[in-house]
Amino acid sequence: MNIKQTKIIIPAAIIAATALLVMFISSNPPEAKRFGSPPKAQISVAVQTLQLQPYQVMVDSFGTVKPRTQSILVAQASGQIIASSEQFREGGFFDKGDVLLQLDDRDHRAEVKEAQANLLTAQQGFQEEQARSRQAIIDWQRLGNGEQASNLVLREPQLAAAQAQVLSAQAKLEKANLNLERTKITAPYAGRVLSRSVDLGQVVSNNTQLATIYAIDSVEIRLPIKNKDLPFIDLPEQFRDGMKNANGSTVEFSSDLVGMQKWQGQVARTEGAIDENAQQLYVVAQINDPYKATAQNQYPIKIGQYIKAQISGKLVADVLVIPNSAIYQGTYVYIVDQGVLQRKNIRLAWQNATQAIIADGLNMGDKLVLTPLGQVSSGTAVKVIGEADKEGSQPTGKRPSREQLAAMAKKQGITVEELMQKRKAARSQGDKP
Repeated sequence: MNIKQTKIIIPAAIIAATALLVMFISSNPPEAKRFGSPPKAQISVAVQTLQLQPYQVMVDSFGTVKPRTQSILVAQASGQIIASSEQFREGGFFDKGDVLLQLDDRDHRAEVKEAQANLLTAQQGFQEEQARSRQAIIDWQRLGNGEQASNLVLREPQLAAAQAQVLSAQAKLEKANLNLERTKITAPYAGRVLSRSVDLGQVVSNNTQLATIYAIDSVEIRLPIKNKDLPFIDLPEQFRDGMKNANGSTVEFSSDLVGMQKWQGQVARTEGAIDENAQQLYVVAQINDPYKATAQNQYPIKIGQYIKAQISGKLVADVLVIPNSAIYQGTYVYIVDQGVLQRKNIRLAWQNATQAIIADGLNMGDKLVLTPLGQVSSGTAVKVIGEADKEGSQPTGKRPSREQLAAMAKKQGITVEELMQKRKAARSQGDKP
């Protein structure tokens, strides 16, 4: 084969091979592989359909137990303590009128007798002066020649002085008897001994502090109220006549000092000023008869004990209440709309440790997501636990949003325009898109 023939054969072979390759490619076009239906959502969530409801607000607070009536028991007579009640101990109970301490009363008995003797002497002098006064009147009537007698002649000043001596002696006797009576230190009310300062054999004088006692008819707890809770609680602020009919909110108290202790009380009054340090308003709650026997025979309440409180607030009507676990960073929640997640910013009207009242951001009928999600983008397709598997379908008369279409297209691996064309073709054939 010469060079001339080679130059003709090689180009012809290349052209023939190219033609064969074009024919092969034309007869075997590429096939597009698409999903027949969108894949199922990978996230399953539990939801709560929101409904308007009445809600009883319970305001949380705390405080320490203090006696409603507390006194310092002081001696009003002097003497040595010769007897002491068995209940005159820290924590001892006593009734009104019980003798807690007995002082040596011999000096006081002697003073009573001395006062009695002085009274008898004064009464004798008064009777003698009465006799002299009557005699002076008789003498003047006989010798006075009808003239008016002076008071001094009739011994009226002397009679008044004698009467004053009697009154003075009577007062001294009453005082001596009172001092004798005060040698018995009695309880001014039914109560309990908080602390004592004296003991048997000790000599005391007037104004000596004997013990600190408190009444057991009721105890009080000072409770701070957060500023956000003030609109949701009824505060007893009545004045004068209104106080007679004032009924404070009920309060449930609890403590875990020994097991689980519970008491029921009532808000008695509102303090008259804002606490300067905490900048909060305080109310004072009261527990009546805190030491009475109970069926559970629970551990009794203690002065100074820390207890928790739940104050019954207002009953609000037609509000949306959601659990705090569904709120993220205190500002937003997730709802399910048309099978995808939607992030909703919310504003709270009130919140306690477990629940919150929604002021703005949610509507009745919204499906609130209860399952913890963390940071999830809006538009993520989800499956609602308990609902039938109808992914890809839409309720009659409602069109999906642009975000929902983008999520569906992403799941199917196509563009939004291709998805819309596919849905249009499905509708034209009478199928659900």
